[in-house]
Order: sequence, then C-alpha cells, then structure tokens
Amino acid sequence: MDDSRLAVLGQFTPAGLTPGYGQSYLFFVGKDDVHGILHYLLNNEKLALKFNQFGFDDEELNNDIMTMLKNPSIRVQATLDRSQAGGVHEKNIITADEANPSFLNSFAIGQSLTHQISHTKGGVLIGQGLWFEGSTNWSNSGEGTGISLKANIKNPAGFKAQNNTLLISCNPVMLAHFGEQLDSEHLIAKAQQDARK
Repeated sequence: MDDSRLAVLGQFTPAGLTPGYGQSYLFFVGKDDVHGILHYLLNNEKLALKFNQFGFDDEELNNDIMTMLKNPSIRVQATLDRSQAGGVHEKNIITADEANPSFLNSFAIGQSLTHQISHTKGGVLIGQGLWFEGSTNWSNSGEGTGISLKANIKNPAGFKAQNNTLLISCNPVMLAHFGEQLDSEHLIAKAQQDARK
C-alpha cells in the first residue's frame, strides 16, 4: 500500500509518483523539483529536525531552518562538514547561524570520527515520520533549483543540475536507525568543535 505521507510529494514530479512505491520514493535532480520537496518538508515539520548536510549553500532552505528555530516547539539538530564551512556562500550562512545562540546548542561543524569529511546528506523529520537521504548537495546546481516540471516550458537560461538523488521514506525502523546515526555524527562533530575553542 502506498503511503499518503509520500503521495503529496507527487506535485514535485512531472508525472506524479509511480504507483506501487510503498514506503519510499526516489527523486532525481534535473527531472524532479528536489528543491521544492526539501522546502515543502522543512516548512511542514512541527516537532523536530535532525540533519547532517555536506554542501550547505541554499539560502531558502537555511531560512526555513532558521524559522523552525524561532518556534519553541520545534527542535533542530544540525551537523555540517568542516571542509565545506569555508566556502564563500557557506561561510555567510554559517556566520549568520552562529550569531543565533539558540542554534548553537544543536549546531556542530566537524568531521567524521576518523577526521575525514562528514559526507552524510540527509535527515529525519520526526513530526512527519519521514527521513531523507541521497547525493543531493543543498545548492542551486545540486538541487537543480528552478527546474520547470511542465513539458511545454523551457528551463531558464543557465539552468544547471547535477546527477543527484533524494530518497524520501516513511519506514519507521530506518527512521529510528538513521536518527541514531545522525545523533552519533552530531556528538562527534560537537566534541571536535568544542576542542577547537
């Protein structure tokens, strides 16, 4: 049986979701509105978001998260890769986020346990009972931002889309399993960040 929590995401793919998807659906940058999906999911979370994101360069998604932080009933735990924190756009976003003390309590920039890049690109949306994972960087080309889903409308000049994927699932076992991994990655990055102070 196809899950209704995923059915609503059919609006972000030209032909809608292929029936028989069950608890998971795989979206493709350049074919589906991956930015629209992420924006929609972040704006509809009412309880808690945990995420680790390699490649964090999307002002709108960052603003969605900052809006969540202003709501005392929503908890946000964010982990970002340290090697990405020095990029021009990433640095501007991170500097703005660090200026908000409520974000610092659950905001960590670091590496893996073995001091490699923290390459996870995903999160869990507790209130919606959904989790997401894939190769998608949060950037214009990483998400294929600006894609037209209408066959008769050309994509804008300069449109770029990397070959990236975004898996959305409501499988509760995998949600819990991934949530535990995100907690572990966050604690490692937080310890590294605290050691640098």
